[in-house]
Amino acid sequence: EYDGVILCMPIFIDENGAAAALQDAGVPILMQAYPDEIGKMDFAHRRDAFCGKFSVTDVFYQYKIPFTVMKPHVVHPLSEAFAKNLEDFAAICRVVKGMRRFNLGCIGARTTAFKTVRFDEVTLQRYGITVASFDLSELVFKGGQKKAHDKAVLAKVKRLESYTDFSRVPEKNKLALAKISVVIDEYIEEYRLDAITLRCWNEMETILRVCPCVLISELNDRGIVCSCEIDLCSAITMRAMALASGKPTACLDWNNNYGEDENKVILFHCGPVAQSLMAGKGTVTEHKMFAKNDPGSGWGSNEGRIAAFDMTFSNCFTENGKLRVYASEARFTGEPIEKEFFGCGGVAEIPNLQNKLLRLARGGFKHHTTVGVGHMKEVLEEAFSTYLGYDIVSIEE
Repeated sequence: EYDGVILCMPIFIDENGAAAALQDAGVPILMQAYPDEIGKMDFAHRRDAFCGKFSVTDVFYQYKIPFTVMKPHVVHPLSEAFAKNLEDFAAICRVVKGMRRFNLGCIGARTTAFKTVRFDEVTLQRYGITVASFDLSELVFKGGQKKAHDKAVLAKVKRLESYTDFSRVPEKNKLALAKISVVIDEYIEEYRLDAITLRCWNEMETILRVCPCVLISELNDRGIVCSCEIDLCSAITMRAMALASGKPTACLDWNNNYGEDENKVILFHCGPVAQSLMAGKGTVTEHKMFAKNDPGSGWGSNEGRIAAFDMTFSNCFTENGKLRVYASEARFTGEPIEKEFFGCGGVAEIPNLQNKLLRLARGGFKHHTTVGVGHMKEVLEEAFSTYLGYDIVSIEE
């Protein structure tokens, strides 16, 4: 019935009563204490909530009741500072509620060559993440059973054509993409999937003559988290950032340096970026990596450029029964990338990038990172560490 509790302390309150009332709350708890005012420090008006807040947090610590504290230590509930506290606390509550129990669909096995995306399913279950596995051959079979005149297929073709520029895609390939998308939607509904990771190569390309980048893009754009390359752990941080921000997220490669600027990097993927995160309408092309050896085999890459916006980047992995995660903040600059650059990429400016890359490499993190709109590092770390039990790995200075 409630996703979080705000414990208001107008004066030095009874810490025992607060602990008794909230020890079984089971949701995030925000500690708010009223400030004193100059000119109202006499015995009749002085609050002493500044001191009382420590009394409450100490007792909650003793009881092992998780709670959230924010800056400033004391804050009036009608102030702008508290409005920002509330905004961040609401985001924490959304992340905690959405991440404690959720279903993550894994469509296809890990590609043999990609050991970087391995994960421990038992560890994830202990964190409340249930993995629902599906064989890719079933998706191919179910897609083959769909008819071009099926109502759902016709609606999906219309949706894809309105979503991005499909003008170059042959009708046969467009129809194949629509059928796959319909089957994925059926999986989502039947198994109540909250997020998805998809085996995106190379069976779809060789058998169906499509690549599903644009389908992943469209799923993320309508609020259904989807990562590619069976990078299931990336889907976890994507979901967390989507819950925190209320906006689409993306899984991207740490792909290229940007000239000689050591704090800039091109983050890229073949075309799964949500259209609303792009600088302009994308164009669906043939995937160039497949086209060079097997022309006509990879229709579905939604090419374009990532828009300029403040962003958070994060990722995680499983190790020794733990879920280890990092989060940091940066921005996409919108700077130009040459026209011949394939896929969907953007220039990211990341403070102290080179040291962060060293920590990522030494920390066992993969060649992917996930990005979300806005700065939310503190929100994510509070939700992850205080309430969800993830191990936070710092990549900062």
